[in-house]
Amino acid sequence: MVNSFDFNQAIDFSAAANDVLAVGELLIDLISDDYDEEFQSSTYHKFFGGSPANIAMNVRKLGIHSQVAAAVGEDGLGLFLVNELRNAGIEPHLVERVPLATSMVLVTKSKSSPIPIFYRGADHHLGFRAELEDTLMQSKILHFSCWPISMLPSRHTMESLIETARKNQILIGFDPNYHPMIWNRNEDGIEYLKSIIGMVDIIKPSEDDAERLFGRDTPENQVHKILNLGAKLVIMTLGENGAIVSNGKETVTFGTLATEVVDTTGAGDAFWSGFYSALVKGFTIRQALSLGFAVSAYKLKFTGAVVDLPKLEAIKELYSI
Repeated sequence: MVNSFDFNQAIDFSAAANDVLAVGELLIDLISDDYDEEFQSSTYHKFFGGSPANIAMNVRKLGIHSQVAAAVGEDGLGLFLVNELRNAGIEPHLVERVPLATSMVLVTKSKSSPIPIFYRGADHHLGFRAELEDTLMQSKILHFSCWPISMLPSRHTMESLIETARKNQILIGFDPNYHPMIWNRNEDGIEYLKSIIGMVDIIKPSEDDAERLFGRDTPENQVHKILNLGAKLVIMTLGENGAIVSNGKETVTFGTLATEVVDTTGAGDAFWSGFYSALVKGFTIRQALSLGFAVSAYKLKFTGAVVDLPKLEAIKELYSI
């Protein structure tokens, strides 16, 4: 756990063989061919998906190391996802193949917030293994989303990883992409999620995420609520209005760098990717935030969550950061 985040300082990571261990959903994104909020499109295209897996693939392209821990089905879609990881230079030794259907999200192509429909199968069956714990101990950053904590048995796996990371001063980043459809109907997912927030270092909710957790309020008030739950650095993204970021002592705002929006799918993952890559490369937190938003802006020009990103240094030059 990092005790505090000074915007003008870099994070002093201990030496580690791996930079980012991303844990959670590895799945298929089916994205409509048309911009269509009513699901009338008859054509959908298959894309590699899952927020943590997207981040792991992105940071490799940006110039740092990553590993993915996830579960997919023993089916053709699972094989497709595993092969995509290999093609990206990530050996999928932490991806379990289980006798269930590979999970899938159907998404309408959107210039605002995409509307998802979830089909869950294999993703929440990630088990806690010695190999997974060993990889965490050799990593600088642990990243996870709501998916692995939303259902058993992956919830127990994630709880064990968080406990290990906290004991060993490994930076913990959390994407609170809460959606009631990924939780069991008889469980209060919001209260459980709030109990997790105090165990992480960095959290990046969107306005929609915060509204699902706390109801409608101003971004400043939402950030204050999350800080009160124990998070050390809160990054709230505001779409075309940029972002507001607070470490509890200082609050800064960032304007959007996006000049062209083709598809918003994976924009948040692109931010995390640029942010983590910059932190690992020794940039200050303020610079890392700017580079995260630059990578997100670059991604918005393309369809799909994972696009052909240049190295982080090229992004820095392109956006004059």
